[in-house]
Amino acid sequence: MQKIAIINQKGGVGKTTTTINLAHGLAKQNKKVLVIDLDPQGNIGMSLDIESEPDIYDVLINGVNPQQCYKKVDENFFIITSRETLTKAQMILVGEPSRETVLRRKLEPISDFDFVILDCPPSLGLLNQNALLYVDEVFIPASTDILSLKAMSNMIAAIKELNRVFKHQAEVTKIIPTLYDKRNKICKTTLKQMKETYGELVMDPIHASSKFKEAPGKFKTIFDYARNSRGAQEYRKLVDIVLGAEYFSI
Repeated sequence: MQKIAIINQKGGVGKTTTTINLAHGLAKQNKKVLVIDLDPQGNIGMSLDIESEPDIYDVLINGVNPQQCYKKVDENFFIITSRETLTKAQMILVGEPSRETVLRRKLEPISDFDFVILDCPPSLGLLNQNALLYVDEVFIPASTDILSLKAMSNMIAAIKELNRVFKHQAEVTKIIPTLYDKRNKICKTTLKQMKETYGELVMDPIHASSKFKEAPGKFKTIFDYARNSRGAQEYRKLVDIVLGAEYFSI
């Protein structure tokens, strides 16, 4: 079972878009996929018009078995949603013993999936520490702008430090440039810097597209909303890489 965190401390970089479309793309390739929303904003559920009851808050705080929370989106594609109460969960977890590994313990019953993908909030807080100590791999969506480069550097440093302190081995295996516009000089400069710094970890960019903004309004992934669009083709390529390429880690 591959466990992946989609994470970046910077908001607005396409984490939820990447999570939903990567997951659905994998499911369409006959892989059984579970997405868990760890963001109190609950964008996974809102984007697909699905709500878990109970949800991830109940798993973390009330001891509910996560298997009771699965909601089916499509063939092979399941989610566990979140809600604003997850913000309160962070405060409660502060008082828990071994608070950084609560999620790992609570998710132990999950075993019957090919992929478990966590959509993480834009922070370096306790929920994300829990996520990083649960997963084996980390994908970092990063918008192609200057501020994103610094946030990504901070994120990678934080992951390395967390691994060191807790003797864990979560590896950054994919950096996914997002919101790319080849007409924009900053986008091209940032993508070049990403490739110079992180080499083969950097995937082909996901271009900015109105289709990504429209799809959640129809409660669909890009594959159901605009399957012939460039965005759908770019996420198909990412799915192919996840399924078949060699992983490069830092």
